[in-house]
Order: sequence, then C-alpha cells, then structure tokens
Amino acid sequence: MSGKTSGAAVLLLLGMVMVGLNLRPALSSIAPVLSVVRLGEGLSATGAGLLTTLPVLCLGLFAPLAPILARRLGAEQAILLVLAGLMLAILLRPYTGPVGLFLGTILAGACIGIGNVILPGIVKREFAHRVGPVTGLYTMALSLGAALAAGFTVPVQNLAGGDWRPAMAFWALPAALAAITWLPQLKQHRALNKVAHVRGLWRDPLAWQVMVYMGAQSSLSYCVFGWLPTILADRGMSALAAGFMMSMSVLVQLITALTGPWFAARGRDQRLAIVVVVVLTIAGLLGCVYAPLEQIWLWAVVLGLGQGGTFSIALTLIVLRASDATVASELSGMVQGGGYTIAALGPLLVGLLHEWTHGWHAVAIWFAVLTVVALIAGLGAGRNLHVTVRRAH
Repeated sequence: MSGKTSGAAVLLLLGMVMVGLNLRPALSSIAPVLSVVRLGEGLSATGAGLLTTLPVLCLGLFAPLAPILARRLGAEQAILLVLAGLMLAILLRPYTGPVGLFLGTILAGACIGIGNVILPGIVKREFAHRVGPVTGLYTMALSLGAALAAGFTVPVQNLAGGDWRPAMAFWALPAALAAITWLPQLKQHRALNKVAHVRGLWRDPLAWQVMVYMGAQSSLSYCVFGWLPTILADRGMSALAAGFMMSMSVLVQLITALTGPWFAARGRDQRLAIVVVVVLTIAGLLGCVYAPLEQIWLWAVVLGLGQGGTFSIALTLIVLRASDATVASELSGMVQGGGYTIAALGPLLVGLLHEWTHGWHAVAIWFAVLTVVALIAGLGAGRNLHVTVRRAH
C-alpha cells in the first residue's frame, strides 16, 4: 500500500465499497418500475427503450473525462463530485417531467462512467500488492448495489402508496451516505497524476485486447439484464418466476465478483481464469435458451457464476496491465469508454434479431459470437504484460 496506516486503509476500503454500492442503483432501479414510469410520463415504447439504453451509452461516452478530472481535481475529489452528481441526477429524474427524466438519466450515466474509471487507478496507487482481493471487494459492491436496487425499488414504491417517484428518489439516500463515508479521503488531496500525460494507448494491441474483452463481456451482461426475463417468459415461465431467475442469477454473481479477481491474480497470468468464466457464461446462457424449464435454475446459477467472474476479471485486467496508477487511470478510461460503447449495441441487436426471426435461435448465435470475441480478446489481454505507453509532460 502507498504508505497508509491500517486504519486509513480500512477507511479507504469502506469508502470504496460505499462508492461501489452506489454505481449501479441509478441503472437497475429503472427496470422494475419502467411500465409505471412510461404511463406516468407518457413515454412511447421507443422512449422507454431509450431510457434504458442511454445510461449504458453514457458509461462509455463520459468515461474518457475521468482521467482529466483525476489529474485536475485529484482522484478523491473527483469521486466526491461523482457522488454529488449522482444525488442530483437521482432526485432530478422523478420530479421534473420527461425532460428531467432523460437529463437526469444522462447525468447519472455520466457520473457512473467517471466513477467506474477512477476506482481502478486508486486501487493501483494504494493497493498495488493486493489488486485481486481489493478489486473483488468493490466489484462485489457493484453487483450488490445493482441487486438491491432491482429488488427493493418496488417494495419502496408500495410503501409510498404505489407512487414510483419516491421509489426512484430513495436511492439518493445511500449516495448521500457514501459521500459522508468518503469525506475523510479528501485529506489526501492527491491526483493520480498531476503532470505526466500518457500517450500511445490507442496504438497498443494489448490495450485494445483489454478493451474488446471488456466490451464483449459487458455486452453479454446487458443482453442478460435486458432480455433474460423475456426469453424465459416466452419459453413458458411465469413472469414472476422469470424475474426470480434473473434476481437469483444476479445475486450469484456476488460469489465470483469477490473471488474471481483473487483467483485471476494468483496465477502466472489470467488466461485460465478468463477461459473458465467465459465458458461458464455461455453455458449458462445457452442453458437458459434451450434447457428444459425445470433445469433453468441450475443454468441461471451457472450464468451468474460466469458473469460475476467475467466482469470482475475485466476490471482486474485494467489494473494488472498498467505499470502504475497513472497508466491504470488512462487505460481504465480507454477500456471502459470504448467497452461500454460497444456493450450498448448488444441488447439492441438482440431486440432486432428477435423481431426479425420471431424466435431465439438467432439470438443464441449472437451470444455465441460475443463469447468467441470475448475469449479471443481475453486470451490476449490475460497475458502477463504491461501496456506500452510514453509520457508527455
């Protein structure tokens, strides 16, 4: 660690977990109440689809701003700004009409995209010798935050008398708590890098392999988030059961979100770990599409184990392929910026393929194509190398 006492390190870990818990609820709290939001705001089907696609696009489009903020403000101050922006976005969406709903969604996606990028740089700077466990810890927090928002938004809506607005606004409270928990980190006043600029990442093949791996596995994840319940319901499962399978799969991700980076970081390189989690992911997906309904729970578990690992290892690769915190921050911006932009196309193509073919076979082929892309890129990205860059002052 970077000279931190054990107490300061624990406080930083707690802050990172709290930040991680708040980097997904703004995304996953929309789906459970989307039909009610659509009626309440008079949205068309296209508008509703845009509302769910916009945040993923923003994760990619705004990610390149993160290294700039980290250099100018310092990483700790930038994270506090992210949390403040999230609170504003979450409160803006329910109470300012359709325009505010979309503006708040864009702001939330921008803040999450920036936060996603800065955290790996902090891990590289402060926990360079504990990359696997620390990355696993905050990745588990990301997954837990998504699961909590997906599971508790409707109960909060019921407590509010069926009003969706307080249910969505509720998620500003944990963001405020995270900001309070993060305040001690402002004493650091440290940028990930104040003077040097990294050049050459976009010409480095290893950086591209990490980015394509991130994009392909994220695309599969957002296909599952957007379409798995529909696939299962179309196969004959009740809406309640399909939703339960989705929730179970997301919760199972917590296991490999925590253990995946530890497993990956202990090996000579990460290629074996990547093969294992990618194969689990495609096996679970194809099982959900083709296996008998009574076996779906098993394949939903397999899918969750695979996807928790693919995502957490993708974040781990950002840190392991960088030589220092500065490069980690810049690589994180490239990988997550490009990766999430690629990922946003996945669910869109699932919808188009299903509409064109009126079935799920073409969609299953698309899942297989994304898996092959993730595997090929992952085998390159998993090598024990550092990206090659040069610095300009």
